[in-house]
Amino acid sequence: MKKIVKYIGLDVHKNSIVISIAKNGRDKDVNFYGAINHDMNQLHKFLRKQISQGAELKCVYEAGPCGYNIYRSLIDKGIDCIVVAPSLIPKKSGDKIKTDRRDSQNLARLHRSGDLTAVYVPKLEDEALRDLVRARDDCVNALRRAKQQLGAFLLRHNICYSGKSKWSKAYFNWLADIAMPHQAQQITLQEYIDIIQDGKNRIERISQQMRQLSDQSQLSHLNKSLQSLRGVSDIVSTVVVSELGDLTRFDSPVKLMAYLGLVPSAYDSGDKKKRGKITKTGNGHVRRALIEASQAYRLPARKSRAIAKRNKGLPKEVCKIAWQAQVRLCGRYKRLVFRGKNANLVKTAIARELAGFMWAIAHAVPKVA
Repeated sequence: MKKIVKYIGLDVHKNSIVISIAKNGRDKDVNFYGAINHDMNQLHKFLRKQISQGAELKCVYEAGPCGYNIYRSLIDKGIDCIVVAPSLIPKKSGDKIKTDRRDSQNLARLHRSGDLTAVYVPKLEDEALRDLVRARDDCVNALRRAKQQLGAFLLRHNICYSGKSKWSKAYFNWLADIAMPHQAQQITLQEYIDIIQDGKNRIERISQQMRQLSDQSQLSHLNKSLQSLRGVSDIVSTVVVSELGDLTRFDSPVKLMAYLGLVPSAYDSGDKKKRGKITKTGNGHVRRALIEASQAYRLPARKSRAIAKRNKGLPKEVCKIAWQAQVRLCGRYKRLVFRGKNANLVKTAIARELAGFMWAIAHAVPKVA
């Protein structure tokens, strides 16, 4: 007797999980089961009941703020489960009705037809490091806002810095000498300065923790190897590894570039072919980190002391790929600028190729058992 396969669509929320069931066979209806509390015991009880009826289960739910706890719990129980990105779920253009019931039914139906693409679920260790990386990113954004607020405050009172560069030691010495006409304004100025100093200290503390924990990671060998590339500091490499995991899971460098949203969008119709802006799909944290790293290639290729120090102890093949990347990308950066290309376009093009060289290095790094 052929085993019954049931595709379970889970619409997950903070307090509830809405469930729909689709049996194998395209002509079968999708049955709405109902809603249960967001409680793993209730979910496992429902799934055990389905298994006791002789069914093979294939569960699916959307990635969201509730994380991957359901996925890991089901996988530990030996139940097939995937997590899909909401942006990659096919939707009818004329369908303007959205309910939890419809969402769960749609997930079950599309999973049965094979039209859903699973996202990468990081390991617990990688996700923990990723949380720390994103906390640092939040602190950097908060520091930038604090600097903007201080600058706006000074501008309102017509106080302008005559030096060359802001946020240097000389700039903070200049801030300390400012005397505001009113006590409330002096307190405001000092609070803004303290917020910036606290933000800088917080970023440094988190960065130090990132370095220590990344050295203890299972992918520490990949992390150190990526730092052989110019512009890829320990912070950038930790962002890449914590967000993407093992880069060898991508079949080709083009797939990695597409995953990061660094490939241009395409508009082809008949004889007309047009390439637009990059797609900006996938992981924005890594995309921003690579674009920042790409600015290091505006200068001529050379092995600086910092790069030589980072290359020490790495496999020869990794160092060879890193040097090839530097020669190619520095030359390409110069050619694109000479042709009058926009600066942001040049950085994006370099970041795209830099991702490809990272993929090559990941394949050259010896596997650690």
